[in-house]
Amino acid sequence: MPTFEYAPAPESRAVVDIASSYGLFINGEWVDGHGTTFKTVNPASEEVLADIHEGDASDVDLAVKAARTAYSRVWSRMSGADRGKYLFRIARLLQERAREFAVLESLDNGKPIKETRDVDIPLAAAHFFYHAGWADKLGHAGLGPDPQPYGVVGQVIPWNFPLLMLSWKIAPALATGNTVVLKPAETTPLTALLFAEVCQQADLPPGVVNIVTGARETGQAIVDHPDIDKIAFTGSTGVGKMIARSIAGTRKGVTLELGGKGANIVFDDAPIDQTVEGIVRGIFFNQGHVCCAGSRLLVQESIAEEVTRRLQRRLATLRVGDPLDKNTDVGAINSRAQLDKITQLSEAGEAEGAQRWDNGCPLPDKGFWFRPTVFSGVTQTHRIAQEEIFGPVLSVLTFRTPQEAVAKANNTPYGLSAGIWTDKGSRILWTADQLKAGVVWANTFNQFDPTSPFGGYKESGYGREGGRHGLAGYLKGSN
Repeated sequence: MPTFEYAPAPESRAVVDIASSYGLFINGEWVDGHGTTFKTVNPASEEVLADIHEGDASDVDLAVKAARTAYSRVWSRMSGADRGKYLFRIARLLQERAREFAVLESLDNGKPIKETRDVDIPLAAAHFFYHAGWADKLGHAGLGPDPQPYGVVGQVIPWNFPLLMLSWKIAPALATGNTVVLKPAETTPLTALLFAEVCQQADLPPGVVNIVTGARETGQAIVDHPDIDKIAFTGSTGVGKMIARSIAGTRKGVTLELGGKGANIVFDDAPIDQTVEGIVRGIFFNQGHVCCAGSRLLVQESIAEEVTRRLQRRLATLRVGDPLDKNTDVGAINSRAQLDKITQLSEAGEAEGAQRWDNGCPLPDKGFWFRPTVFSGVTQTHRIAQEEIFGPVLSVLTFRTPQEAVAKANNTPYGLSAGIWTDKGSRILWTADQLKAGVVWANTFNQFDPTSPFGGYKESGYGREGGRHGLAGYLKGSN
């Protein structure tokens, strides 16, 4: 198969100005944290980008007090239409500064610029536009005639979609009348801190949004704070279980969006070329750092060999490298710790007898990198078929009948996502009805929209984000 070399097409770093250090954003102002400082690095080069202040329990307390004051004196007294105006303003500012946010996200996270430019930032703005429209219509959302906000919401977000997860959390919280204390992931705080500048630029009342950076201890201080009314968390299932235990018996509301081990089911009548593209998007998008990634490929036995052959041919064309190069398909792994986890689980797959294949592409000398990898000969008992790898690693299993496909797809403690590939509409509907997954895509994968609710079953959490259903998580008595 002929291959083509692409000349480098780097995006300029000059569009973003990264300060040498950042404080916390509390009550509309920048303050130093009382904890130690830590460094955020570019995973593609291991270059230190900035020093970040860590918030401790006293900083969280200041942020919660600011949010409580803003809620009781300003935000809860404001009409929905007026709250919506602020969200519209934020959405427009995100669009105006989209290139700046896209470059900063790629630098701090490691994902390709074409993904931050075309997916992350436009979707983040879309969530603020969408929820701005709901702000004065909550009484018509089917959530009661006079739905009421919780008050102060503590939010903890992961590193895989830093700005997008922020928008999933903050936009509905503000639209429904809550104020926010948010902690970004310690490895990717920079776009959240730039978002704080957007809040200032939008003249958002002080204390409505507070951003406290830090690691696990900072997040725990948010979860444990007695004056926080609701917790919203996206991250690992292990941490989600700890949060559920921490708030058990309290008055706090909670939504948890946790891990996944999504099944991508390919029937024998699927359009193969389209399916292969969907498989690639399902697992190699964002380096596989996606909770709803299609990390288990279930292929009907009669076409398994052909699908695998075409998939390997497609993987040979994927370009791994500089996230700021517009030609890059797969960027850097977010951290050394995550790379070590991916490497360990991949080695376990080989040790248990699965056949490993990758495209053999050269990797940069510095940074955290992992080639797109496919395992065939995988069984249900393999660790790589059961555990969330959260990286660009695909496990291929086969099935003979639709019933067997569903049984294998549901044989997991997770229940976040699934995909179905077939030419028959009746088969799509039957299969989707059998799958224990919060999101089921048909002849596509990893498609997101702010109007569509997202969330899981079983150990993938509970509650929904996005759409009318997502509003319920921020209104008392509506969950």
